[in-house]
Formats: sequence, structure tokens, C-alpha cells
Amino acid sequence: MSEQPAGSEKALLMLSSTGDESAFTLLFHLYKNKLYAYVLRLTESEMLAEDIVQDVFMKLWNEHASLAGIDNFGSYLFRMSKNHAINHFRRMSHETLLISELFQADPSHNATEDLVALNETEKLLSAIIDKLPAQQKTIYQLSRQEGRSHEEIAELLKISPNTVKNHMVQAMSTIRTQLRRHSDTFLFLALAAFFGK
Repeated sequence: MSEQPAGSEKALLMLSSTGDESAFTLLFHLYKNKLYAYVLRLTESEMLAEDIVQDVFMKLWNEHASLAGIDNFGSYLFRMSKNHAINHFRRMSHETLLISELFQADPSHNATEDLVALNETEKLLSAIIDKLPAQQKTIYQLSRQEGRSHEEIAELLKISPNTVKNHMVQAMSTIRTQLRRHSDTFLFLALAAFFGK
């Protein structure tokens, strides 16, 4: 899509701030490709880049009333996405470090316990995935377990790529929430590392 005049973009922000979905969708299509390319350079991961772009726009929509106060939407988007990427890597580094420290601090820790913990992790994750709505479950498995792109899944299931993305966002949100709810501190850290692969 071609660049929008600044006045037009400001009008879209004003409309979006009132809850106008059409205006917000136009903003999304105006920036999604540039933002995805930028985040992909930062993360070097297509799936992570897609997730971050989705998370950023979902956060913006959930807080759409604040959009009217943004002067330079492009700069705001890129800064917000960069912060999301940084926070993701900080979180993953912190979780990895904590797991490593827990293993080192436990003199009775051994390979058998590793296998038990991994089996418990896989069981819990599988149970959560099994309880997802059918469409979400199918899309999650095609994406995360078979490594298919959103476009491939859309073609396979005869739905739009946006529908695939929406289902993935909902599935990921449900899984993260359930992991936190059903696990103790140590297991959650192990799950976070396992789930974040």
C-alpha cells in the first residue's frame, strides 16, 4: 500500500481512537509489512516476528482510545515493537538463567529427573492444547508442530490468513494463561523455556 499523507493518517488515528475498526484495519495494512520486516531483522525468527506484530496491534486496539494522542504513528509503532522484542529476549534469558541456577543448586538433580520433568511438561502442554477449540487446536498444531506458515494453513483450511493469525493469537494467549495457572514456579519456568522454543 502506498504511503498515506500525514493528515490522512492522523484522521485514521482519530477514527480508530473512537473504536472505528475499518480505520484501524487501514492503519494495520499500511504498516504491517514494514513492521514485520523490521521485527524480523531484530529477531531473525518469522514466527516470533509475526507474534510481536500481532501483539503490538492487539495492544494498540485494546487501548485504542489513546491513539488520538500519537503524533508520529510510524515511529511509535517501531519503538513499541523494538521494546516488545527486547522484553521477549530478556524474559527468555532470565528464565534460562533461573532454570540453570535451579539445576546447579540441587545436588540431587540428575538426568532421570530431567526426563520426568520433561514428560510432565509435555503432558501438561498436550492437555492444554487438547482443550483448545477445534479450529484453534488444528491451526496451532499446523503452525507450531508442523512448522507451516499462516498462508499455507489458510490455503489448507480454506480460510483467510488473518483468520489464521487471530486463532493463533487466541490459542497462544490461552496456553500461556493455563501454563501459569497450572504450574508451580519451577515447572512454569521449564514450561516457558520448552514452550518458547
